[in-house]
Amino acid sequence: MNPVSPESPDPRPDVLVFDVNETITDMSALGARLTDVGLDAGLLPAWFAGVLRDGIALTLAGGRASFAEVAADGLRALLARERPGQEAEPAVRHVLDALPDLPVHPDVPDGVRELHAAGVRMLTLTNGSAGTTRAVLGRAGLADLFEAHLDVEGAGGRWKPHPAAYAHALRTAGVPAGSAMLVAVHPWDVDGAARAGLRTAWLRREPVPYPSALHPPDAEAEALTDLAHRLTARRGRPGS
Repeated sequence: MNPVSPESPDPRPDVLVFDVNETITDMSALGARLTDVGLDAGLLPAWFAGVLRDGIALTLAGGRASFAEVAADGLRALLARERPGQEAEPAVRHVLDALPDLPVHPDVPDGVRELHAAGVRMLTLTNGSAGTTRAVLGRAGLADLFEAHLDVEGAGGRWKPHPAAYAHALRTAGVPAGSAMLVAVHPWDVDGAARAGLRTAWLRREPVPYPSALHPPDAEAEALTDLAHRLTARRGRPGS
């Protein structure tokens, strides 16, 4: 199977806006931290999905809370169910303190460097913390290859896929929506960006189909290196 869908984004995007959690960062490393506090590492996907559900629901309802606040509440609920009687706060801190130390996916360094070498402008946009993003990418030697690291605090605390989050990235980059492309592993993020007018690329890190109810991506790749090859080949090198 061709790792990149045959449809190529045209015109070429001037700016790539990267999602962070699970798109850039490998969050599976948090499983060991869950184990440390007496939780099953297999609870990680459900916990993270709950964080996204509650944060997005708050935005829809007109509320506001940071990723750290919502993530901590989710961990407290898990501990109350799985480890009744255990003091929650030290365990919550132990898990969340690992976020800045998460590794990036193996395909990310080469993909980012290829895009940067080709003169592609790049930003990150996360529902989490821009500071955490800088720490993760700094450890990987990649932080300075991006023009900016953004979080949804700059969008009034409204989590993606709210249009305000993508508008914040567009304002920062100084480009219209049609000149930017979101790169994300989450179909709901791809759908939200598409509805906000951005072009989109879906990183399909797991062998699952794209949801038929959501707006389809303009490009699809199994790894960032695959997407980078396609985009840089069509863009050409600086000065070409």
